[in-house]
Amino acid sequence: MDDSGARPGLWITRGAVGVVSYVRIVNATSPEATPGRIVLLTTSHRVAPGLLSWPAWHALHAADRVLCADGAHPQLPYLREAGITVDEAAPTAEDLIDACTGGRTVVVVATGEGEPALTDGLARLAGTGRIQMPELELLPASYDLPGARLLDLVQVMDRIRSECPWSSQQTHKGLAKYGIEEAYELVEAIEDGDRDELREELGDVLLQVVFHARIAEEGRAEDGAAPFSIDDVAGGIVAKLIHRHPHVFGDETATTPEEVKEHWLRTKAVEKQRESVTEGIPLGQPGLALAAKLASRVRTAGLEVPLPTGEGIGYELLAMAVRAEAAGVDPEAALRVAARAYRDAVRAAEGVSS
Repeated sequence: MDDSGARPGLWITRGAVGVVSYVRIVNATSPEATPGRIVLLTTSHRVAPGLLSWPAWHALHAADRVLCADGAHPQLPYLREAGITVDEAAPTAEDLIDACTGGRTVVVVATGEGEPALTDGLARLAGTGRIQMPELELLPASYDLPGARLLDLVQVMDRIRSECPWSSQQTHKGLAKYGIEEAYELVEAIEDGDRDELREELGDVLLQVVFHARIAEEGRAEDGAAPFSIDDVAGGIVAKLIHRHPHVFGDETATTPEEVKEHWLRTKAVEKQRESVTEGIPLGQPGLALAAKLASRVRTAGLEVPLPTGEGIGYELLAMAVRAEAAGVDPEAALRVAARAYRDAVRAAEGVSS
């Protein structure tokens, strides 16, 4: 395929082998006379070393020479175990072209940066039009699975916890207020419909989870309990989700949201073995949310519980929250909508644009 962005005298073709994407540069004037082939092999540090694609293993075994500039590259022990001879060398673009003379194939195992100096050098030589270039193939040897960037977050958090003077001193209790703040900011982004803000706030909430798990892993005397890691946190929620979704992972069936909720509540009740429907409701949450949650538990359990009587606005708010929950309205969200309208009215009265 002709590419208008290609340098004079070159053709750039793009294709795929399975799921392997690559870019290949070949000599346009005489493809048959192309002196050899250079394969730049890239890998992901988020995938266990040695787990390479079949095209990558094929290229490595078929190569006349394999080079790697990083003697500590995590792939090297596995390549050598597979019988591949790897020369620890940092070739220049000219060195690579010379190594390909006579139709030889040279594979370069790329370091973390992807060898930009090398590829820039090859592009520079190709652009002169005076050198007959070998084929150049960029071959991704391993790919990130969904969620792989979470590994980066864990690694970054490990380093921050170890080296940052502020982060290294934080405790679960000290961070608690930030968890509340980030949750509220996430809700605000959702209600505003701001997708960019939503992505950022989800990251901030995720940071709180990873931060707390990192602290828990140290097993400090703050809570006196046994240490646990982010893997324990993830493993626990995975097990819980599987157990509470027997209609997905088991033999039960559920065709409506109501049936799913019924499964969830029944399974949860067996797990918790609670004496009261009020157990597990955090009393520190906002008042309207607390009242609505209590009303929801009462209604779900089929209990007839009269509202307490008393004087004061608190009892009036309680009755309104219960009425809202029965109508399927989140009283906290409804109040926030009204409060925002009030804020806009205040700004309008001040002459401040929204």
